Amino acid sequence: MSRSLFLTATLFILGFSTSAYAEEDISLFNNNGKATAYISFDDELTIYLWNGKPVAYLKSSNAGEFHVYGFNGKHLGWFSKEAIWDHDGFASCATKKVMQSTEPEPYKSYKEYKPYRAYGEYAPYMPYLSNSFSELSCKFLLMSGAE
Repeated sequence: MSRSLFLTATLFILGFSTSAYAEEDISLFNNNGKATAYISFDDELTIYLWNGKPVAYLKSSNAGEFHVYGFNGKHLGWFSKEAIWDHDGFASCATKKVMQSTEPEPYKSYKEYKPYRAYGEYAPYMPYLSNSFSELSCKFLLMSGAE
């Protein structure tokens, strides 16, 4: 599958307009509305922390959402409905589209080199999703994929 066809299909699955996101990243905010991480379309759906550290990546599932895997192979959660959900069904990170308010996004640091992807562990069943944020912060959840 060509890169542009993959990107278009991925954007369609995510429900994003190709014109709006073809050259941009998707910013992820914590429960306080602070930009914490972003999904890079230029880089095979890699999730970077705002400081440029690559911590996780998205892998499509048969159910239409995306699994979130750390580079260490650990399954961290799911990206669905504009948020990253932990294993208990609580949102840890969300896009601006679903947040009530957010802080202005600071400049991003340069991206660090990505590590090799470890073999991914078996993904658990996706739980029922809650309407609230997790006690596990966005940054902490994503950093657990880099250890």
